[in-house]
Amino acid sequence: MTELQRFHVGPRLSEMAIHNGTIYLAGQVPDDTTLDMRGQTAQVLAMIDRLLAEAGSDKTRMLMVQIFLPDIGDIVAMNEVWDAWVAPGHTPPRATVQAKLANPAYKIEVVVTAAKA
Repeated sequence: MTELQRFHVGPRLSEMAIHNGTIYLAGQVPDDTTLDMRGQTAQVLAMIDRLLAEAGSDKTRMLMVQIFLPDIGDIVAMNEVWDAWVAPGHTPPRATVQAKLANPAYKIEVVVTAAKA
């Protein structure tokens, strides 16, 4: 039987699960909703860095990324921060879509699947 680990388990969701060497992150949203798109994106990407490090991995091991923006017009600002953050030569498959988010103050939500190092 393969071990399943859950991290930061709450009553509604876990922030991360690991199974068979694959890391699944919950949708990461900003803590500070007063920030603009660049600020919220940077905050979310820092959260992803921390969770992947906790799992023994990093952004070079991302297998798939899904990005949700309530206003697709913000994609240019989001991509500026993304492009500076993502590891050259390790850009993962990615989907970016417009979607209504749970909190109208969120400008971004990011879901990551990654491999353990």
